[in-house]
Amino acid sequence: MTHPPSVRPFYRPMRPRRRDEPHRTATPLELFFDLCFVVAVAQAAGSLHHDVSEGHLGHAVSSYLMVFFAIWWSWMNFTWFASAYDTDDDVYRITTLVQIAGALIIAAGVPRAFTDGDFTVITYGYVVMRLAAVVHWIRAAAGDPAHRAAARRYAIGVTVLQVGWLLRLTLPDGWGEVAFLALALADVLLPAVAERPGMTPWHPRHITERYSLFTLIVLGEAVLSISVAIQTGLDAGDHGLWSLAAAGAVIVFALWWLYFDRPVQAPDHMPYSLIWGYGHYFIFTAVAAVGAGLVVVADHERHIGHISGVAAGYAVAVPIAVYLLAVWLLHVRPLQRGAVVVAFPVVALLALLAPLGPVPVHVLALLLFALVTLTVLLRQRDVRPSSQRASAEPL
Repeated sequence: MTHPPSVRPFYRPMRPRRRDEPHRTATPLELFFDLCFVVAVAQAAGSLHHDVSEGHLGHAVSSYLMVFFAIWWSWMNFTWFASAYDTDDDVYRITTLVQIAGALIIAAGVPRAFTDGDFTVITYGYVVMRLAAVVHWIRAAAGDPAHRAAARRYAIGVTVLQVGWLLRLTLPDGWGEVAFLALALADVLLPAVAERPGMTPWHPRHITERYSLFTLIVLGEAVLSISVAIQTGLDAGDHGLWSLAAAGAVIVFALWWLYFDRPVQAPDHMPYSLIWGYGHYFIFTAVAAVGAGLVVVADHERHIGHISGVAAGYAVAVPIAVYLLAVWLLHVRPLQRGAVVVAFPVVALLALLAPLGPVPVHVLALLLFALVTLTVLLRQRDVRPSSQRASAEPL
């Protein structure tokens, strides 16, 4: 019995989707999945701001990177799986909703991870998400004989790793971070091992869109951070934050522009697809950290922070530099030529010098504005000769 397209069955075999499927876009379930991750990103950025503002720099950075790994890796694995095997039957939806519940558990555990170094709740949420993903992979192994070996490797590997994550909670103090690094490394190596028998049929344009949407999520977190900082200052009677808000807005606008300046697409072959996908960890973490850093600077301006002006400036400058180098490595250097390829690392270096002078956030805004202006001018120069050649061709 076949189902008409308008009727969604409770269960259907999990067949692979075509890699050249036209009009492949994000589904409402994927958008809902992203929406629930907004909470986790906001919790991570807010906790980072609090720790940095209190002067706990080392603890802030290590906790933030570990927390964001759990957020990013859970989101990324679902995204790539859904690109290849989204059947949109009821079983698939229910399993994905379980993963969303795991994301909410992760978000609930973020404050405790920062304040007490207790990753118990985050680990439970992570395990819930990943074990639900095992159900997806078992279904893929049953429904896709061509990629059965890869799906089985994923199912077995993810299951074993979840046992490892749970055992990590029983380790004595001092071993937690070492075990975290070992398990995180094993997690990121799993796709390279699992897909050796044959790459699963994810859709390059769909993956590109999904990553773009998550970039918008972390940019939205940065915008929210600026708004909250200004609102707090106004409520306290401090009207001197408008200039900082304007500079922060220019920074966030520039980060958006530089990411979406030219069309890009995820590489469709290994190992470059892994490099592209993994490299976005630095883009996502950096953008959310920029928002947290802007709030740190606002705290310093209001004299409620416990760090120096230079340190507050670096709370914005360092993630900006990381972001520029990541975008340069993934989007600019492989696809563009000329001065813009040099400009990105140069501006990243200048960004790291900005906190040594006065008004670092305003200097950072000017640097990014100049970089955006350069990219626009060079893009117009690249487009104009081709359009002139096209107009000169005989009809």
